Amino acid sequence: MRDAMSKRGVPTPESQTQRGGRARAVSELLPDAGRAAFRRFGFVQSAVVSRWSEIVGARYAGVSAPESIRFPQGKRSEGTLNLVVRGAHGTMMQHIAPEIIERVNRFFGYAAIARVQMRQGDVPAPRPRAAPPSLKPIPVELGASLRTIADPELKAVLEALAAGVAATRGPPIMGGPIKGSGDE
Repeated sequence: MRDAMSKRGVPTPESQTQRGGRARAVSELLPDAGRAAFRRFGFVQSAVVSRWSEIVGARYAGVSAPESIRFPQGKRSEGTLNLVVRGAHGTMMQHIAPEIIERVNRFFGYAAIARVQMRQGDVPAPRPRAAPPSLKPIPVELGASLRTIADPELKAVLEALAAGVAATRGPPIMGGPIKGSGDE
């Protein structure tokens, strides 16, 4: 009876106990299938897409977008960068293709791209970048030393620290009893 049940695909109590184990990610179960799919569709690194305007400049990023990078079988160099170009800007982009190759290779740090292939299509407008967290002017009483810090996050933290120190009165008291510790 059990042999007949297992042949029909009905789970038996023995087969149910063997199925246990830890949960695993799909990428762990199917690494080759994912790799083949990404290779087939020419997956572009997300950094190239998100930093396209930094790579080619705002003027060219407004009329083009990277679509895929295809490498020869077994290589990670001498690839073909496929671009989508808006309307009549194709001739201009063909003219500057050697410069695009140079800039993309500089971004990768090696000769990853050897050719640029373009197709005409609709290019989405580049998304505006979010403003830094703190663009308010630094108060004069905090001094000019914070004005030279370029990192907005670090500048915000140091401003908050300076404001906290400025709000205290007198020197800090060291070695006193800690409230709630029972040493009072």
